[in-house]
Amino acid sequence: MPRGREAEAIAFYADVLGLDPVEKPAPLRSRGGVWFEGGALRVHLGIEEPFAPARKAHPAFQVANLDAMIARLDRAGLSWRRDIDLPGLRRIYVDDPFGNRIELLEPHAE
Repeated sequence: MPRGREAEAIAFYADVLGLDPVEKPAPLRSRGGVWFEGGALRVHLGIEEPFAPARKAHPAFQVANLDAMIARLDRAGLSWRRDIDLPGLRRIYVDDPFGNRIELLEPHAE
């Protein structure tokens, strides 16, 4: 993520995706960035200079209800795009505030 945009990261990852921001360990705080947790998931956003968004490589987050997540994205005014569903998976992509691609997927019975 770019330096100084932690509030935008929290607005997206916490307020929209539902992850909890957690305090970084004291020795790492001066580096900037922000960390999140949700169940067994841990996401660490570090500062990269110069910053270039990850457009191809991406994390995939499993959600319990993809339709509910799409509704949250819509309410937040965020655009998302469908991709080809894979066997047993429905999925979409959304970009975080910095242009990093995020995949959201939900397992389903075929």
